[in-house]
Amino acid sequence: MNKYYTRACNFYYGTTSKTYIKKKKSIPLNGYNHISFDKLEIIDRKKNKIINIKDISKLSTKLKKKVNRDLKNIKKKKIFKQINLSDIPILMGIVNLTPDSFSDGGKYNKKNLALKHVNNLLSNGAKIIDVGGESTRPGAKDINPRKEWDRIKFILKILKNKKSFVSLDTRKSFVMKNASKIKVDLINDVSGLSYDPETINYLKKTKKPFVIHHMKGTPKNMQLKPSYNNVLLDIYDFFENKLKYLRNEGIKHNNIILDPGIGFGKNLKHNITLLKNISIFHSLGLPVMLGLSRKRFIKDISKENDTKERIGGTVSSCIQAYLQGVQILRVHDVKEINQAFKVFKELQN
Repeated sequence: MNKYYTRACNFYYGTTSKTYIKKKKSIPLNGYNHISFDKLEIIDRKKNKIINIKDISKLSTKLKKKVNRDLKNIKKKKIFKQINLSDIPILMGIVNLTPDSFSDGGKYNKKNLALKHVNNLLSNGAKIIDVGGESTRPGAKDINPRKEWDRIKFILKILKNKKSFVSLDTRKSFVMKNASKIKVDLINDVSGLSYDPETINYLKKTKKPFVIHHMKGTPKNMQLKPSYNNVLLDIYDFFENKLKYLRNEGIKHNNIILDPGIGFGKNLKHNITLLKNISIFHSLGLPVMLGLSRKRFIKDISKENDTKERIGGTVSSCIQAYLQGVQILRVHDVKEINQAFKVFKELQN
């Protein structure tokens, strides 16, 4: 039996979008009037076809039911605890307190530098601060949970007194539990909640919002010839199965974000396929986040090896994500990305 997937496509923006919605020529994406669409791509493992939304009624009864169910998720307004998703993109500023992260390892290890960095991120437009004490770059080795905790606890104590939404980038329940005693609003576990068996119990007990992140393998081996039958549909199935598992485990709330994991067990072709078709994940009914900042795929395309010289590629890929309704962007260069979107959105109106 074929399994079908539904992806919104053929988007309209700004004034054009609002006009078409008013004339009922297009449908709002995620409840946004400034982004809408009038076509759907219906996909299975063998083929795909694009139809106008007006032609859904012509589909077979079973397929029509599936498409309408997906469409309901695609067009509905996404709600997330403590984060206003009405004005996208939401920028998540990165605070790496590690000596070996791929882009800024060791740069903010001292307290005064870390505090200055956090203040800059917030003043430049970051709505979320993502704090991490373990590098998950390709080839990275695991570190002791206590060592990871020792790296980040000082900045969490500082953030406790600030009106900021704090995301904790960790795979370890020990770090999660200790951080919760100070300040943490979101768990961002790049392992897809699979590294530490205690993580699910922690999330169930605390009802803490979290990210389901896709990563094939581990940081140590994820870039060793990653392969998929179909990267887009395989990751969709991963999210769908993970959500079913979490529901069965007793996690019933919808304060969940989906991150397809650009660069985490994907080659250049995989990353490009995901970025071109990222709107497929809206049919799961939850907010979508992407970490595109300074990633290797930008180097592979531009041949720019220095991570600090990949801002142009970061901006263009972030805009590509925004144009398909991605709600949250995890970035290093908050000031530059925020400026780019201010100009881009103004030009759309």
